[in-house]
Amino acid sequence: MRRLPLRLLRSAAAASLRPAPSRASCGGHAPPPPSPSPASPAADLSRWAAPPRRGYSQFSSGFSPLKRKPLGSILDVERAKGLSPEQLVAAWDDYHLGRGHIGASMSAKLYHLMEQRSATCRHFVIPLWKGSGYTTMFMQVQMPHMIFTGLEDYKARGTQASPYYTITHYTEFAETKDTVLIRGDVVFTSKLTDSEAKCLLETAHSFYLNDVRYRLVERFNKETHEFEFNDVLQVLDMPTM
Repeated sequence: MRRLPLRLLRSAAAASLRPAPSRASCGGHAPPPPSPSPASPAADLSRWAAPPRRGYSQFSSGFSPLKRKPLGSILDVERAKGLSPEQLVAAWDDYHLGRGHIGASMSAKLYHLMEQRSATCRHFVIPLWKGSGYTTMFMQVQMPHMIFTGLEDYKARGTQASPYYTITHYTEFAETKDTVLIRGDVVFTSKLTDSEAKCLLETAHSFYLNDVRYRLVERFNKETHEFEFNDVLQVLDMPTM
């Protein structure tokens, strides 16, 4: 992971924990945003560094994102082969209920689309609702992994920033059942709740799988001078200040 210049991170980081109207859920709608202020911290997010180089560094916590937890250590793979796709997904979801981890799934077609798109667009910033405001998360994608850390921590520590949250996609049943199993692990429970982690997973996927939202990801990685953080807030119905 390549560190972005601090001057380019200051505005988005300043948006962390900015007060905002409460939301009922991840997909809810906030009231109409107020008009942006000329002094808005997010207003300066017009220039970003070039896309970081491929690959990840080891994090300061010693966690290596490329050493995934084997699927066989989570479920009985041989037994799962006899299940229908619907039964497999139901068993996967049931297993993760109340375990402090996030379980989800997607079709093989959507996984391959995300794999294709993330190959050239590995990084993005996502505002996440926390209580009565939102904080900004920095995301790195190298399928089958997605890694999140707080933008404030990334700003301060760069490649030494520890991950808050990791997501692994398991493709063992992609060909036989058209199903990719997804597991999210919250590394620091003091930083993210399970519900926030689930919301972050859904939002991150949407930016790579939705054509309109993906254009913002492309702009962040390929047209850095044109990227505006306020555009991200707008597509998520979050207020801009």
